[in-house]
Order: sequence, then C-alpha cells, then structure tokens
Amino acid sequence: MLYATGLTKSDLDKAQVGIASVWWEGNPCNMHLNDLAAHIREGVEASGLIGMRFNTIGVSDGISMGTRGMSFSLQSRDLIADSIETVMGGQWYDGLVTVPGCDKNMPGVMMAMARVNRPSLMVYGGTIKAGKAAGQTVDIISAFQSYGQYLAESINDEERQEIVLNACPGAGGCGGMYTANTMATAIEAMGMSLPYSASNPAVEQVKIDECVEAGKAVRRLLELDFKPRDIMTRAAFENAMVMVSVLGDRRMPSCTSLPLHVPQKSNSPLMISRRLAIEFL
Repeated sequence: MLYATGLTKSDLDKAQVGIASVWWEGNPCNMHLNDLAAHIREGVEASGLIGMRFNTIGVSDGISMGTRGMSFSLQSRDLIADSIETVMGGQWYDGLVTVPGCDKNMPGVMMAMARVNRPSLMVYGGTIKAGKAAGQTVDIISAFQSYGQYLAESINDEERQEIVLNACPGAGGCGGMYTANTMATAIEAMGMSLPYSASNPAVEQVKIDECVEAGKAVRRLLELDFKPRDIMTRAAFENAMVMVSVLGDRRMPSCTSLPLHVPQKSNSPLMISRRLAIEFL
C-alpha cells in the first residue's frame, strides 16, 4: 500500500516521520500551517527520511470567545492529543514533528508527544505581523481596546472600524502574550522546539528556514534515540515556568491559562506533566 503513496523500494528502508498539522482555513493562527508542514517535509526528506503529513482539528479561542462555542475550546486540546496519538500509534511512525498555531493546539500536541514518546519536536506556527491604521501600529490588543475608546468617545466609530479592519493583517497567532505565544515560549524553554521558534514570525523567511531545520533536527533525535520524556524533565518544566513568570509587564502579562495545561494540579490524566508522572505538589 505504501507504494501507492509514491514510496519506492529503497524508501521502505528509511525512517518515517509523522508531520502533524493543526491546519484549517477559518483562523489566521492556523490557515498557513499546511504550507509550513510542506516545508518541514522538505527538510525531513532532505535529511534522508520519509515525511508523512496528517491533520488534526482545532478551535479558535479568539473567534469563539463570548459564545457557546468557547465550551469546545478546552476539549479540543484533548482531541488534538488523542488524534495525533492515534495516527502515530496506528501508523507506527518513527518520529514526529507537530505544527500548532492557536491556543489549545500547543498543549494538545505536547500531550501527544509525551504519550507516544518517540523522537519529536514542535514547530510553532508563529505570531502574526502588526497592522497599520491611521499611521499607527495596531494589533489584536488595539482592536479590543478600541471599543472602550469608542465608548469613552476618544475615537469615533469610523476610526474604531479602521482599527478592527487592520488589526490582523494576515496569518499567524494573536499578537499578544496570550495562550499561543505563552505556550510556545514555555515549550521552547522546555527544549521541545528549536531556538527562536516562539519568536520567529509566521510569514517570514526565518519561519520557513526553521521548518527545514526541523527535518535535520528530527534526524538527529532519531540517531540519538532522544525522546520527549528524556527532555521534558521536572527541571525542564521548572525552566519553562520561570521563563513564563518573567515575560510581559503589567500592561500585557503572560497568559494565566498556563497552569491549566502544564503542572499537575488536577485529577485530569491528560495534563502534560501528569502524563510524564512529574509531581509538583
């Protein structure tokens, strides 16, 4: 059956790497991830491996916020973990590269890596570029604040609409220290993504270069048989939490949802550290 996918006889002697993309069109955080997954595959195959892309689901917290749809956000984390584990288990790929973009994507792919425990790393989809409105730099925070400015009559409705229209100019995670950027930073500090993965913008050449380098990195992990549970130690989690603690300022602190995903403070068997049997209490 693998011959039908385009593999040759010599390809069957090569290690196979699953490339899990959290792509869908309806969210700027995720709409470019298939393109990044293609670049990862280029890097994987240039390193003498076989890359096999597959997809999982996601929910946009930013779009669902304030609606009943938000009740599906946290469960999407677990569905992401389950679906990646299912494909990796069923197909028995030798390694894994994940490409998440939005909030619950990151803990979802990390829980899958911890469960599967084969050589793995994460490539963050990257943050969005800032926009421009009335000659000023704007982002999603500007869009949130513009409504208050309008109510306070410091801007008119036309000016508010101009900010909203230009706050998110293209692909990438929300331009604030919300769950996506916070989790990406924590995961990089933990050692589960390449250096600068959390800060490389979504649509810059450096992000494409990172994707190609991920192929080389997963090859090295396979050669060393270096697995997620070798990397995600208690010290690595502590390093990640220290990093998150020092990020941001009073105007834009780091996301407070990190404890929902990282430390073992509930009875959920799906939290990252609990899956690794790391105790914090």
